[in-house]
Amino acid sequence: MENLIEIPWDQLQAETLQGLVEEFVTRDGTDYGAEEVALSRKVEQVIRGIKAREYVILYDQEMDNVHIVTAREWRASGAPQ
Repeated sequence: MENLIEIPWDQLQAETLQGLVEEFVTRDGTDYGAEEVALSRKVEQVIRGIKAREYVILYDQEMDNVHIVTAREWRASGAPQ
């Protein structure tokens, strides 16, 4: 966990946040259930969740990439509160 850094969403430019979330929701294996949801709606939902602190943005220093995980998962991993 020491190689993961939480990135505050409000320190990102709007375009950067949008791009990160778009990449996240289009990754292989991302499943939104039986009902098909438009990309713009998925992005909107995740951004709302990030702003509501339901999700966190993590930068992996070792892998040099970004992840979005639920705040619950992040706290369960022993992350600082």
